[in-house]
Amino acid sequence: MSASYDIVAMGAGHNGLVAAAYLAKAGKKVLVLERKAYPGGGVATRQLNAPGYWHDEHSSVHIMIQGNPMLRQDELGLLSKHGLKYHYSPVPHATIFPDQSTLFSYKDLDKTCECFARVSPKDAETYREFTKLSQQILEFFLPGLYAPPPPLGELVAMLDRSEQGRLMLDFMSRDCLDLVNQLYESDKIKIHLLRLVSENLQCPNELGTGMGVLLMPGIIHTYGVSQPVGGSGKLTEALVRCIESYGGEVRCNAEVARIMTSGGRASGVRLTSGEEISAKDAVIGAIHPHVIRRFVDGVPEPVLKRAERAALAPFSIMVSHYALKEKCRYYAGEEVGYATMLELVDAERLDEVVADFDDLRRGLITRRRLCAGGDESICDPTRAPPGAGIFHGITFAPYTVRDPRWAGRHWDEFKEEIGDLSLAHYRKFVSNLTSDNIIARTVVSPVDLERNSPNSMMRGDLHGVAPYFYQSAGHRPTPDLGQFTVPGVERLYLAGPFQHPGGGVYGAGRATAIRMFEQLGMDFSAVAAGVRQDTAPAGGPARGAAAAGATPKTDGLVLRGPADEELMNVSSLERRGDELVIKGTSFGTMPMEARLDGPSARAGLKMLGLKNLGFLASLPFRKARK
Repeated sequence: MSASYDIVAMGAGHNGLVAAAYLAKAGKKVLVLERKAYPGGGVATRQLNAPGYWHDEHSSVHIMIQGNPMLRQDELGLLSKHGLKYHYSPVPHATIFPDQSTLFSYKDLDKTCECFARVSPKDAETYREFTKLSQQILEFFLPGLYAPPPPLGELVAMLDRSEQGRLMLDFMSRDCLDLVNQLYESDKIKIHLLRLVSENLQCPNELGTGMGVLLMPGIIHTYGVSQPVGGSGKLTEALVRCIESYGGEVRCNAEVARIMTSGGRASGVRLTSGEEISAKDAVIGAIHPHVIRRFVDGVPEPVLKRAERAALAPFSIMVSHYALKEKCRYYAGEEVGYATMLELVDAERLDEVVADFDDLRRGLITRRRLCAGGDESICDPTRAPPGAGIFHGITFAPYTVRDPRWAGRHWDEFKEEIGDLSLAHYRKFVSNLTSDNIIARTVVSPVDLERNSPNSMMRGDLHGVAPYFYQSAGHRPTPDLGQFTVPGVERLYLAGPFQHPGGGVYGAGRATAIRMFEQLGMDFSAVAAGVRQDTAPAGGPARGAAAAGATPKTDGLVLRGPADEELMNVSSLERRGDELVIKGTSFGTMPMEARLDGPSARAGLKMLGLKNLGFLASLPFRKARK
């Protein structure tokens, strides 16, 4: 071994960096390895076309991360110490239609409803009430997105016990098209809302994808939609600075060939160069379920086969990056340029949009383009030279093209042709996206996406695996891998968009870190609040549970499962008439209330028997198990 660390992470995508940052903050000696010349994975900003023009390679909009305690409580100091700054537009989302009419989703709910009312007063009122419901659901659903999830079966059982939970189950099981058809009457409003949730690479009529319809209004009008000032990659830069500030390292041009194991436990990595690096405590792997077999031995064959069957999104995207002499001007007016997410729709009828998604799923290049795009320098002038602009165009596209016009040809051969078709579409909405204003263009195909991140963006799926109900919570990407661990290989932990809660910029490595802290005997809450786990006050015992090798201390009454996972955190025990009412949260997020009456209590005492009654009386005086 040429080097030794406590934690070695394979892949410097933002999820792996987040997990590594928490471990570094805890005092662990951390090394992050990245095969490319720069970190970030899908969260990278680069000068792709010309000096001074900063383009987001993949992710551009940071939505779900805004509810993450990593930012809300600034647990890693990214905002206060490491230079991360977000811009929040008052216009999170807008859709332009062929006649240049526009629907806006403002951060301000009243203003949004005023806009919707010009199309349908009834739909505007429906949207207002639905958004209030969405915000209520978010209060208890959102925290669970940033912590290890419950098994899917247990989640379903819990949800089925309450009216709100059953509503969530209903939305989870349906498709988005069915839901908007039930709620709204205007095709334009339906298209506007469906195009927003389709950004998750899902067809509107795909069963098991309806949660986006339920959650997105609450997110938009509670947290807004944001972009880091300077580009998406500024989040990556802040994470790297955080890791380095705690003595960790991020090394690029270092491709991992194998995860090494010893005695059924991950012990380090071997690089393609032949260098071997040991990991005393754990290895973090950005390893897509389809390629686990390629990187590690010892995983049971049934686990590998289930992983290799994880379903991918039915389509991908093609991205066009334009460097412009001057900023974009829109036929629909100046205000649409401030939309963080701007849909450029070539249809006014819902059935046309659904037909285009159906064709896309069949591998066709649709005549009506399914496009979005915008000039990110309008809200953030740091992204381009003074007065200049950048246009970030996105077109939904199949990974495998079955269109007769390009049959038998590879994406590398015709991507510029498809780029030209999308450019013609963009020009219907942008008046100055002309040849005399375009300095340079870079077109990125679904195949290019996979080449860029071969261990994450399989077949161009930016989000790892599809967001279907059966691939959610503790079943994402599979029931075997849903707790961020790999059966058969201890101390190997997974981080990436293919894990809970899903693709996009969530900062989901926080959940990986929580699982690691639990199994390494460390106190995550203390570290998040600023307490290292490897130091001791002068003359006193080591601070934190890890130093003593103890189970992390949790305040209050906690019921745990067989894997030491938290099943219920009891917040209060109250008398209500002749019953004892137990209130708390399940799996850290779901509100739960249980009642114990006299007959049940007597039955429970009989089950305990005299021997266990004595044990129960002594339990408060026993130490936590190691």
